[in-house]
Amino acid sequence: MKKHTTKIRVRYSETDQMGVVYHGNYAQFFEIGRTEWLRSLGVTYKNMETNGTMLPVVSLQCNFIKSALYDDVLTIHTFIKKKPMVKIEFYYEIKNQENELICTGNSVLAFMNMKTKKPMPCPEYVLNKIDL
Repeated sequence: MKKHTTKIRVRYSETDQMGVVYHGNYAQFFEIGRTEWLRSLGVTYKNMETNGTMLPVVSLQCNFIKSALYDDVLTIHTFIKKKPMVKIEFYYEIKNQENELICTGNSVLAFMNMKTKKPMPCPEYVLNKIDL
């Protein structure tokens, strides 16, 4: 299972009046995790789109365990458990600077042909870089 770790610091604009991270921002944190996971393989969304592949989100789940606060340093652990086919499922664990689990989640994305707007298999150049 290929796992990638990304660190971010919670910005003031990502919090509510109580200094707690607004729940909608976790989708963005997950996106940061998966784009950096792909980048660690040498693949970027820009590269995929240049090659005619889109990767839209078809499902997103987030389980909140503890509040993240303004100025916390969060570690986003991103990984997959199985080889992607037409879909790829990412799993996430976000921890704070005390290594306390903040949330877990997953997202499913579909490989889509940009011209036909139809699902397609995971490109070979991506599969070749995934070590499971």
